[in-house]
Amino acid sequence: MSIDKYTANWNFPTAIRAGAGRIKDLPAACIELRMKNPIIVTDPGLSELPMIQEARTLVSSALLGCGLFSGIKGNPTGDNVSAGVAACKEGDHDGVIAFGGGSALDAGKAIALMVGQSRPIWDFEDVGDNYLRVNEQGMLPIVAVPTTAGTGSEVGRSSVITHQDEQVKKIIFHPGMLPGIVLLDAELTCGLPAKLTAATGIDALSHNLEAYCSPFHHPMAQGIALEGIRLVKGYLPRAVAEGNDLEARHQMLVASSMGATAFQKGLGGMHALAHPLGALYDAHHGLLNAILMPYVLKANKTAISDKLAALSRYLDLPAPGFDSFFNWVIELRQQLKIPNTLAEIGIDDRQLDKVGRMAFVDPSASGNPIPFSAAEYQQICQDAIQGDL
Repeated sequence: MSIDKYTANWNFPTAIRAGAGRIKDLPAACIELRMKNPIIVTDPGLSELPMIQEARTLVSSALLGCGLFSGIKGNPTGDNVSAGVAACKEGDHDGVIAFGGGSALDAGKAIALMVGQSRPIWDFEDVGDNYLRVNEQGMLPIVAVPTTAGTGSEVGRSSVITHQDEQVKKIIFHPGMLPGIVLLDAELTCGLPAKLTAATGIDALSHNLEAYCSPFHHPMAQGIALEGIRLVKGYLPRAVAEGNDLEARHQMLVASSMGATAFQKGLGGMHALAHPLGALYDAHHGLLNAILMPYVLKANKTAISDKLAALSRYLDLPAPGFDSFFNWVIELRQQLKIPNTLAEIGIDDRQLDKVGRMAFVDPSASGNPIPFSAAEYQQICQDAIQGDL
């Protein structure tokens, strides 16, 4: 497969094209990024649905061809990425269409990175300047088409991939993993079940909220996070209650992209715990954040009360303050039928010590308002298992 002509494709600026029916722009997006024979990377559950088949036909009719790869887990692994790379090379594909939820987007971006690399994927973990090891000439251009409003991976420069042998989620990073074109088409999200709409939607809330509470200085990200939270408040209950509400679906896609943009400022304890729990128990990332949210907020109370008072005023909540926002989170979770405890999704306390140690060293922990110890993360997890608020 010749990929030399795609040198420095990652220099394409990201263009976000939003609106109902935007999927029809997919062939033009591929052509704009100089793709002739891309491969769609998608979730197994989507691979047989009409939206994928129609997208593949649409692209194939305008270009030379369009492949399909869907061999990925809900928490994509290094083996999944290797299988996708093999499929990409076998079909002589020259670009990636990452199409689906967060797992498909993360896997698609990782496959586009790894097609032209000689090192293992773990050599590009987001530590220090590891990204400089990447052979940029080997990277493929990416079009991202999210079908859930949660991770915001479509506007991110990294992928979260599980190292199956170590049972650890690792963040793989390079600037070129940022998709060149993003299509936000709310019509593609209308078939998402209410439970997944709720879990992914609160994942978007967690990104905006942790970015907002992060102690790091990034005024633009702070403003984006503030507005992203307002959009979730206004539109997530509508999207869950009426799955075909296009305005609500569209605004949640926007809130999701805003969250992933905002967390350039940092994440925090929710993600520091969700990452090891997802790796150890193969649990849904958004649902983990949804369950963990009030427990982490409570643990951070002394450091974030002033920020949450300002946030609750912006959201027009009664009696602005920490308690006002905290109570809104509890009520939102109840309204969306989010489980109150980790025990309700099959997570017990047998690996608490390991979870605490993994959370302590997780990169997201650096953005938490309070630098929790491993023992403190262990206690927060214990509280979330037992429902101790």
